[in-house]
This record gives sequence, structure tokens and C-alpha cells, in this order.
Amino acid sequence: MGVRVEAGPSWRSSTPERVLQGRYYHGAAGNGRTFDIAADGRRFLMIKEGGTDAAAAGPQNRIFFVQHWVEELKRLVPAD
Repeated sequence: MGVRVEAGPSWRSSTPERVLQGRYYHGAAGNGRTFDIAADGRRFLMIKEGGTDAAAAGPQNRIFFVQHWVEELKRLVPAD
């Protein structure tokens, strides 16, 4: 859920709205935070659970390792 917040001498927010739909990994109890927020506060990262097709295919035993990911991110999302 998300709300808009107005800056000023008093705190005001909008009505909560759904931000995401679907199933996202929430980890086992006590595993800590399962998401991260960008430094600018405009984006965040979460792990989305596989759909029914992925579940039917069985467990996935793959790990994708990206070297030099900062350069790759800059290439994919150029700065303004």
C-alpha cells in the first residue's frame, strides 16, 4: 500500500492505495527485510514469486550472476 504525503507544518496523507499486485517473496519469520529502496526513494526492489507455470515446471536451480552490474545498470537506465 502507498500514500501521498504533503510537506508542511502539519502532516497530511492521502487515502492508502494498492501499489503492487501479485505474490512477492516475504521470507521466513525473522529473516529480515526482503526488499530494498533506491537512494532517491523513487524505486524499490522485491523478489516476485513464480506464477503457476513456474510452479508446474518444478524448482528452478539457476542463479544469475551479473558482473559489473553498476555499469550494466547505467547502460539500461541512463541518467537524466
